[in-house]
Amino acid sequence: MSYKRENVRNIAIIAHVDHGKTTLVDAMLRQSNTFRANEKVEERVMDSNDLERERGITILSKNTSIHYKGYRINIVDTPGHADFGGEVERVLMMVDSVLLVVDSNEGAMPQTKFVLKKALEAGLSPMVVVNKIDKKDARPEEVIDEVFDLFVELGATDEQCDFPIIYASARDGYAGDDPSDEMVDMIPLLEKIIEYVKPPEGDIAGPFQMLITTLDHNNFVGKIAIGKITRGIAKRNQAIAVIDIDGNIKKTTISNLYLYDGLKRVDTDEAAIGDIVAISGIGDVHIGDTVTDANAPEALPFVHIDEPTLSMNFMVNDSPFAGQDGKFITSRHLRDRLMKELETNVSLRVTELTPDTFEVSGRGELHLSILIETMRREGYEVQVSKPRVINKEIDGVLMEPMEFLTIDVPEEFMGTVMEKLGPRKAEMVNMTSAVNGYTRLEFVIPARGLIGFRNEFMTDTRGNGIMNHVFQGYDKVKGEMPGRSRGSLVVFETGDAITYGLYNAQERGTLFIEAGTPVYAGMVCGECSRAEDIDVNVCKKKQLTNTRSSGADDALKLVPVKKMTLENYLEFAAEDEIVEVTPLNIRLRKKYLDHTQRKRAARNK
Repeated sequence: MSYKRENVRNIAIIAHVDHGKTTLVDAMLRQSNTFRANEKVEERVMDSNDLERERGITILSKNTSIHYKGYRINIVDTPGHADFGGEVERVLMMVDSVLLVVDSNEGAMPQTKFVLKKALEAGLSPMVVVNKIDKKDARPEEVIDEVFDLFVELGATDEQCDFPIIYASARDGYAGDDPSDEMVDMIPLLEKIIEYVKPPEGDIAGPFQMLITTLDHNNFVGKIAIGKITRGIAKRNQAIAVIDIDGNIKKTTISNLYLYDGLKRVDTDEAAIGDIVAISGIGDVHIGDTVTDANAPEALPFVHIDEPTLSMNFMVNDSPFAGQDGKFITSRHLRDRLMKELETNVSLRVTELTPDTFEVSGRGELHLSILIETMRREGYEVQVSKPRVINKEIDGVLMEPMEFLTIDVPEEFMGTVMEKLGPRKAEMVNMTSAVNGYTRLEFVIPARGLIGFRNEFMTDTRGNGIMNHVFQGYDKVKGEMPGRSRGSLVVFETGDAITYGLYNAQERGTLFIEAGTPVYAGMVCGECSRAEDIDVNVCKKKQLTNTRSSGADDALKLVPVKKMTLENYLEFAAEDEIVEVTPLNIRLRKKYLDHTQRKRAARNK
C-alpha cells in the first residue's frame, strides 16, 4: 500500500567548499527555534569535529532536523570537497531532494559540478540557493545562468532543469525569492522546501526495511546504525534481520530507536517510512548492510562508490626518535586503527603488504592527510610514503586518473602558471575573464601532475591565486613527468640544531627547522638550492678560544624558517623520502638514514 508522509521532508545540502552550506544550516536551526533563547551556540555548529573547525571545511556528513509548522525537515550536511565524495554518494540515498548552494560571486565551481552530478544521477530534483547575495560584487543573475548551463551539461531532465531558486545570505540569516526585495529571515526558504520537496512515499504496511548509510559509536550502547526507513514501520524491541553485502543474514533485536530533533537524538518507540533514524543494539554492522523485518529478510542495493585514485604506504615508525611521543606505535595498533577506519570511510581501501606496512588508497591527498592527522591526534605514530596515483588497465590500455583543474588568478601571473603546468602535461580547455582583474583558467591534468603543485602555485602567484580540482575520469598515461627540481638538506649527525650550524646551512637552501630542534642523521632539515641532496651539520658548534666567546653566536642572524604542514611535507617528499608523523612532531627523513646506504641505493637504481 503506497503511502505519503506529508509531514516529513528529507533534504541534503550540497555545495563547493566554502560556499556556505554549514552556515545555512546554522541559520535554519536558529530560526526554527531549535535552540533555547538563552542557549550559547557556536558558529558552524554542525562542524563538530576539531579538524573541521580548524580548516573551515565539512569532512563528515551529519544529520539534523528542524520542526516548522508541524513539518519535520530532516537535513543532511555534506562535505564540499571531492576527496570526501564517498560521504556524499552514500547519504544521497537518504534524501528526496538536494539544496544546491552556490556563491553569488564565484558561481559554479568544480566541486559544485561533482556533487550536482551525483545528485542528478540519483534522480533527485535540486533546489538552488544563491548564497552571499550581500557581497558587494555579487552577480546572482549570471550565476543562475551558469548553474542552468551546468544542469544541461550534466544531462539533467526537463523536470530537474526547472529548479526553484532562492536568494540568501546565510551569515546574516535571511532569504527571499528576488534579490532586489527586502529580506528579513529564512522563512521563505523553509516554505519553499515544504512546497517543492516531495514527501517520502512507499509501502507503510509492508515489512520493515532500511539501508545503513552512516555509522556512529557510543561508549554506552556501542555501534549506532543510521539510515532512512524505505518500507514499513520500525519499533523498539522489534525482531530484525541484518543482511550484509555478501548476503549473510544475522538475526537480532532493536534495543534503542532514535529520531533526530535539532542536533540531538531522541528516543522514540516507533518510526515510519521516510524517517531518518538511528538504531542501537544490533551488534557488528557495516555501511551498506540492510536492516529488515526478521520474518521477511530482503536486501536493498547499495550505491556504487567511486574507486580510489591515490595510494600511500603507512608504516610502523622505526626512526631513532620512535616511541618518544605516541601511545600507539606497534604494527598491531596500526592495523587495528586502519581496519576500524574502513568501517565508516567507504571510499578507503587498505591492503596489508607486510606485517609492518599497509597500502592505504583514497580519493585524494586531502582524504588521506585528514586520516593521518586524525590518527596523529589520537596518539598514533606512523610513517607514510609519498602519495602515488593508481593507474588502471582498461581494454588492454594503461590509463591514469585525470583531474579537472580550475584556477582563478590575477592576469599578471597567468604566464607563469601556464608555463609551470606545461611540463605537468596539463591541457587548457577554457579561459574566461572573471571579475576584479582575475582570469579563470580551466585545465585537464593528470592527477600525478598536481602532486607538489599547490606550494609552487602559491609562491608563483604570491598567495593571490585560487585553485580547485575534481576527478574527471581516466585517460591514456601521458608519459614521463619531471620530478622535484631541487634536492634536500640532509642532517649529518644526531643532536640538537645549533644557531652556528644552521647559519652555515642556510646558505645552501631554505631551512625547515629552528635552533634547539632535536635532529637525527638522515633527517631532512630543508630544501636545497641545487638539484642534488647535500649533507649539512646543523649540530656544529663554534670552537671556543681566548678570542672567541660563546656569546658571539648572538650576533648570527638566521633567516626565518619555512613552516611546513603535513600536506606541505607530503607534497615536498621525494621518492626516497618518508614523512614521520607523531602526536607532537612531523618530520621528513630519508628511507635510508645512513649516508653510505643512500649512495649505494642511488647507484643500484
